[in-house]
Amino acid sequence: MNDSSWGARPTAGYWVPPDQGSGRGAPPAGPAYDAQDALLPSVTQPMPVVPDTPAPPQEPMPSAPQPVPAAPRPSQKKSAGRDLGAAIGVGVGLGAVIIASLFIVKAVFIGVIAVAVVVGLWELTSRLDERKGIKAPLVPLAVGGAAMVVAGYVRGPEGAWVAMALTALAVLVWRMTEPPEGYLKDVTAGVFATFYVPFLATFVALMLTADDGPRRVLTFLLLTVVSDTGAYAIGWRFGKHKLAPRISPGKTREGLFGAVAFAMAAGALCMEFLIDDGTWWQGLLVGLAVAASATLGDLGESMIKRDLGIKDMGTLLPGHGGIMDRLDSLLPTAPVVWLLLVIFVGSG
Repeated sequence: MNDSSWGARPTAGYWVPPDQGSGRGAPPAGPAYDAQDALLPSVTQPMPVVPDTPAPPQEPMPSAPQPVPAAPRPSQKKSAGRDLGAAIGVGVGLGAVIIASLFIVKAVFIGVIAVAVVVGLWELTSRLDERKGIKAPLVPLAVGGAAMVVAGYVRGPEGAWVAMALTALAVLVWRMTEPPEGYLKDVTAGVFATFYVPFLATFVALMLTADDGPRRVLTFLLLTVVSDTGAYAIGWRFGKHKLAPRISPGKTREGLFGAVAFAMAAGALCMEFLIDDGTWWQGLLVGLAVAASATLGDLGESMIKRDLGIKDMGTLLPGHGGIMDRLDSLLPTAPVVWLLLVIFVGSG
């Protein structure tokens, strides 16, 4: 509605002679009308002619339209934000492959870890290049990362450290074949990727070297998954207070409490029934540590993705995103579980 519609409506019954126009005449004087006449010479205005037939009754002024009350919105159910069916199907499929390789042939499981590391490095370096123009060299990262996992399984922690140092050195040398512009940021990102993905994943291989290695790895996987599940379930149902709104708006304090409760309960059961010489109270501590490390790992990757301006690291896994979107809580949790198990029950 514009300003002109705010004036009064013309009054019916005014007529102008044919030589001065046709139709009804002007309305009675108003502010705008008087202002125009003040600029014209003084002339005799024609008297209104009353028609023989009475004027039809004027229609009542339409009242201002009344606001229509908005229809009540149907209550919306909370959404998980992903294809839950696809996520469950992919999760079950991955779990079956991991469990089968873990308890049948250890070497196959080491191969699964190496493949996950290489794919995760590819996703991470691709997003860095696309969003920031950072070209971390993938070839030395992939070869060194796979070698790091194998060296950790074959030679223990010393082998993992040596392989990591050689991988970082290979990144520095490989990048020298390119122009010097951006060298520092590229090799810095490469060394960071070396530590973040393959080195942390090597602790899973270290767990596998113990006599009860498959059960240690299974405990590590179960506690991490249970922690994530507890955080999701409790946060989705009861979450109201944001945990870190600037980093990950979907995470809540209630979800963190759910992660802690679920992980501690699962830890007590796993340490009592899966780990040789383990006790339930040790499991409570392991579960608490897993909930903390898994949450921090999830927040850490959320920080990376926010800096890159992306939602997921990839699209390889329907309903989950990419490999790195599944490794975010597993990677930092692996050294925590490995260390606590060594402290509580030894290296095996």
